Amino acid sequence: MKAARTARALVTVLRGDVVAAPPTRRSGVLRTVGRLWLGATLAFAGTSHLTVAREEFQAQVPTWFPADPDAVVVVSGVMEIALGAALLAAPGRRRAAVGWVVAGFFVAIFPGNISQLVTRTDAFGLESDTARAVRLLGQPLLVLWALWSTGAWRSLRSALAADPVVALER
Repeated sequence: MKAARTARALVTVLRGDVVAAPPTRRSGVLRTVGRLWLGATLAFAGTSHLTVAREEFQAQVPTWFPADPDAVVVVSGVMEIALGAALLAAPGRRRAAVGWVVAGFFVAIFPGNISQLVTRTDAFGLESDTARAVRLLGQPLLVLWALWSTGAWRSLRSALAADPVVALER
């Protein structure tokens, strides 16, 4: 039952029906800077997927993944550019939804990071198991960054505090 309630609350956040109370001025500025920085970083990484670092990104596609590595890199690059643009331009009411989508994207690409460590694939200067493990540990931080900088986590808590069933009926 708790999972169903959380799912309903998440749907209300994704629809933009619940926006958390505004943060304090200082935390609002920090969140905005964090969101803009993450958006610019994603847009830059996506552009790199399509241009100068294409082969490096192909090395991160797991060999077991049933798709052409170049196609995966192109699609993920386009997605990163789109997600970066969304982080940069999303109106306040939609930022939490964008945060959840970006966090989901980071979770979806996590198997590539695991594969890079397990198969000992060198790419992006990650030429040791220690370097690959440190990068692997950084992925959850990206998820948290996306959720924090967009207010996604706060919006979900606000939706859970409200009655998600009522919000869904709107």
